[in-house]
Amino acid sequence: MDYEVRLDIFEGPLDLLLHLIRKNEVDIFDIPIATITDQYLAYIDIMEALNITLAGEFLVMASTLIHIKSRMLLPGLGEEEEDPRLEITRPLMEYMKFKELAGSLSERDMLYRDVFTRQFPSDYKNRFRSEEPLIEVSLFQLIDAFKRVMEQRLPGEQLKFQIEPWSLKEKTTFIINQLKERGALYFNELFSEARTAGEFIITFLSILELVQMGLVRVFQTDPEKDIRLEPHFKEEEETDDEVA
Repeated sequence: MDYEVRLDIFEGPLDLLLHLIRKNEVDIFDIPIATITDQYLAYIDIMEALNITLAGEFLVMASTLIHIKSRMLLPGLGEEEEDPRLEITRPLMEYMKFKELAGSLSERDMLYRDVFTRQFPSDYKNRFRSEEPLIEVSLFQLIDAFKRVMEQRLPGEQLKFQIEPWSLKEKTTFIINQLKERGALYFNELFSEARTAGEFIITFLSILELVQMGLVRVFQTDPEKDIRLEPHFKEEEETDDEVA
């Protein structure tokens, strides 16, 4: 029996579309549908290769994009015919308004929010003092970072999960312990000892698991800089026992 690791995805298809639109720096009202569709399907392939459980909405959106792409390939639309891309532009605009509203609500002060009782190493603040304000990283930015690490360390290697000495629980526990000891970690350094595609995948899935559980938060100061992982738990919490 093949060994499988399945995680519930914590962002949706509209998040992926917005990520691709921003990544390609295109106008939401003039989406290059062929390019975006191909890239969307490529992300689906990666997530399936990593055994990340995909909600049905991802596949519905994939079908919608393929349908719109096929319509766009037909001979010129009539003057009175509606642009097929509006089928995704409208929900994207509504979703962006929703996210903006949710973001403004989340900025309100909350009692004891993000309070940590433990003291991090004395040099922790000095290590990051010169950096710019942090921007929280999305799932798809993590996937981008993982792809870059794989291409740099194991060029041409296929994403195919295989049994490794490390289990998901062991790797997540290792990362938690490193965060307790050091206060923060960089994304790339977690892969420094990995030698096989399986090791890379189990490390990446462990990061996703910890983010999904709310035990780790991921940030970036600049798209060109490495992603930083910070703990989001209290010292007295038995995090090792909580990691599945």
